[in-house]
Amino acid sequence: MPCSCQARVPACPAGSASCPAGAGIPGFYSEMMMSGSSPQPIHRCWLHTIILHQYLRLTISDLMLSSKRNMFSKIFLSAISLLLANLQRFLCSLMQFVPGLRNSLPNPSKEQITFRSPRGLQCISPLMQTVEETPQPIPAKIKGHIPKWINGNLLRNGPGKFEFGEEKFNHWFDGMALLHQFQLENGTVTYRSKFLQSSSYLTNSQHNRIVASEFGTLAMPDPCKSVFERFMSRFEMPQPSDNASVNYVVYKGDYYVSNETIFMYKVDPETLETKEKVDWSKFVAVNGATAHPHYEPDGTTYNMGNSYGKHGSSYNIIQVPPQKSNCSDTLEGAKVLCSIAPMDKMKPSYYHSFGMSENYIIFIEQPIKLNLLQIITSKLCGKSIFEGISWEPQYNTCFHVVNKHTGEVLPGQWYSKPFATFHQINAFEDCGCVVLDLCCQDDGTTLTAYKLQNLRRSGEGLDQVYDSVSRSFPRRFVLPLNVNSDTPVGMNLNPLPYTLARAVKDADGKVWCTHENLYPEGFEKVGGLEFPQINYSQYNGRRYRYFYGCGFGHLVGDSLIKVDVETKNFKIWQEDGSFPSEPVFVPVPNATAEDSGVILSVVVSPTENQSAFLLVLDAETFRELGRAEVAVQMPYGFHGIFTSH
Repeated sequence: MPCSCQARVPACPAGSASCPAGAGIPGFYSEMMMSGSSPQPIHRCWLHTIILHQYLRLTISDLMLSSKRNMFSKIFLSAISLLLANLQRFLCSLMQFVPGLRNSLPNPSKEQITFRSPRGLQCISPLMQTVEETPQPIPAKIKGHIPKWINGNLLRNGPGKFEFGEEKFNHWFDGMALLHQFQLENGTVTYRSKFLQSSSYLTNSQHNRIVASEFGTLAMPDPCKSVFERFMSRFEMPQPSDNASVNYVVYKGDYYVSNETIFMYKVDPETLETKEKVDWSKFVAVNGATAHPHYEPDGTTYNMGNSYGKHGSSYNIIQVPPQKSNCSDTLEGAKVLCSIAPMDKMKPSYYHSFGMSENYIIFIEQPIKLNLLQIITSKLCGKSIFEGISWEPQYNTCFHVVNKHTGEVLPGQWYSKPFATFHQINAFEDCGCVVLDLCCQDDGTTLTAYKLQNLRRSGEGLDQVYDSVSRSFPRRFVLPLNVNSDTPVGMNLNPLPYTLARAVKDADGKVWCTHENLYPEGFEKVGGLEFPQINYSQYNGRRYRYFYGCGFGHLVGDSLIKVDVETKNFKIWQEDGSFPSEPVFVPVPNATAEDSGVILSVVVSPTENQSAFLLVLDAETFRELGRAEVAVQMPYGFHGIFTSH
């Protein structure tokens, strides 16, 4: 195939008119730009220059590996490699001056205020190391007492393997999914764990190296391939990972483990056996879905996922029916309730979760941006998907409200100053307003801190990483729904006497929202709060009083906290050298009080020979009732659920 740029420029930088590097470029470039318009000549030349650079890099790499080279060739090839490295830096800087590419680069973050930590944080490297699975249940040693009315499984998910052979993952989120189960029955507890048998896990294990790319790790081409095959593999589109390591979710009564791609795995909650692989895109037109769906009392489930096409991207709200049509049913009947256009279709926002009240879905479009051009070309450029995500505070945060019964996107425009959020606490309706509580950060660069090289630091280096992270704090926003042309400008539209949050309409019709802090003065000392949980089955979407979370006096949770949103008082559980997981609320059967129940949390320690344990707290008093110790090394995980027997 003739080189696609030869008709517009004197010579193709990638080679002759029949150069293999040019083959297939038109189709690839069309995918990369996700647009029907013709690319400009300078864009094609830039792309071919990168192709030539990548080809030379791979050729040099193979020559360096050759056993027939002499000392002169070693020196010569090393010099060429150095020149190529400088060329790569030059190309990256040149992108800033190329029209159309300059806007695809991340913008520098504004300086943010951070809270300094106590000096000498404990090294948590052992919590980010590979462990062995425990496939057969082992009994736990009980201290104190476990209430006999708790009968069911605490299911937890998170990374548990961080290397294959000599190759190591780069980011905490890359670790292979390890499924945990604490089974509670009549005051006794057993523990087991199994690695999810995903395609990523099985393929990596078979080759004893990282074959499947993950969020922060780009898999290297197969060294057994020829130079040309390795070069051409750079043009393959990045494939979504099926390493479902984030959470357990429930659809139509079945249990799945999920990440944020199109793939989930159905699992047996009793045995942790991996069952069926499910692809979202076979049921609805999305390219992924969150691991934090919301549930109605009847089992109807709502989720969100992005879709990408030649005209850019969309945010989609998904509805999954509560009942199966047959025994083999998975996501049949799922539908896209509505689609929302991003502020910038080539830079949609990243989101980890969303809010839901009785009648509305609330989506927060935040300034953490997915640079689609960088992500699509990440493999070509030798980068991971993670490097295509950036914090861009020149964008404000925007709230979208959707009627979940009709799919109507409400016409209001609600904005706030830039902030980042990963987890919502709750949302409810009152006096024509939606009240939205969520954990917020003033800076969205947190993901960088969770590279494994940072988490495994010690001493001053670890303190510096912690100081670089913006703390997450619980905040309340009020979104007045009945705003129109007659609504006065410049007035606070919040009619609720129990919150200081403000919502003020500007002359352009936009409503600017200012949050209220849901914590007292001095709360910064606990390091902020994340992994929020409530009495979900009884109070999600309703006005509530209590929520629970992890205090982050470290890079992972180092305390458990209960917050009263009415008084803003809080209670705390903390133990030196112990790092508790996300709290899970389990209500007492037939209880009427909101906080009548227990908090379950898996507590791990980096200290050698110190057992991990399942902690049981009285949710009302926040005092320890008991713990179930297991002599098993466990890494720090992400999310989980309790399923009652």
